[in-house]
Amino acid sequence: MTARLNVNIDHVATVRQARRTIEPSVVAAAMACEQAGADGITIHLRGDRRHIQDADVRLLREAVTTYLNVEMAATEEMMKIAIEVKPDAVSLVPENPGEITTEGGLNVRANIAIVRAAVNRLREAGIMASLFIDPDPMQIESAREVNAQQVELCTAAYAESTLGALGIHGEGAAQASHELRRLREGAALAAQYGLHVAAGHGLTTRNVGAVARISEVSEFNIGHHIVSRAVFVGLDRAVREMREAIATA
Repeated sequence: MTARLNVNIDHVATVRQARRTIEPSVVAAAMACEQAGADGITIHLRGDRRHIQDADVRLLREAVTTYLNVEMAATEEMMKIAIEVKPDAVSLVPENPGEITTEGGLNVRANIAIVRAAVNRLREAGIMASLFIDPDPMQIESAREVNAQQVELCTAAYAESTLGALGIHGEGAAQASHELRRLREGAALAAQYGLHVAAGHGLTTRNVGAVARISEVSEFNIGHHIVSRAVFVGLDRAVREMREAIATA
């Protein structure tokens, strides 16, 4: 069964916020992605509001007809927004104020009380509770302990090892193989615990295939590559290319 594709449209908002204007519209982007066959839309409401804004979350909740996944930190501010808006899923992620993008998975073990409380609140509100974590057995075990329903395995280390020439030969190939093994083992362990398994971060049409062949992975959250590709070929084609790359892996 082909894994679902949720398209992350954060960087459509990044372009809009560069001028603090009304275009490009994230709602129009979401509609285009759905029409191209996306199974869902993912957005990250950050504490610093660098791209997605509160109003975007509410507008998209009304407009998205497939599946809305909102990434956010496990803070009181974000939990209130989630419970008010009620997306289909919330993915709890780590946030550092100065980071360019998310720098790896959430350390569930070190923040277990906070994460457990957030997961409980989400589940009580009828929202799927997912945790964005590294493919580390301790973190997967912690995800089970806090009663999460899904883990999204961070593919950043794997994706970075596939970039450029070193991703084909030498150290890059060895590192990619190592990280892929971690993802396989992590996905198998999570599934053994009864957790749904998603994957994402840094994936492209060139490197997603190996991850798509991991049978336990049932969902992908991919944004930067799709939006980047859309600059040249349009959003419809960019989404279709990623769907094909996943389906034909």
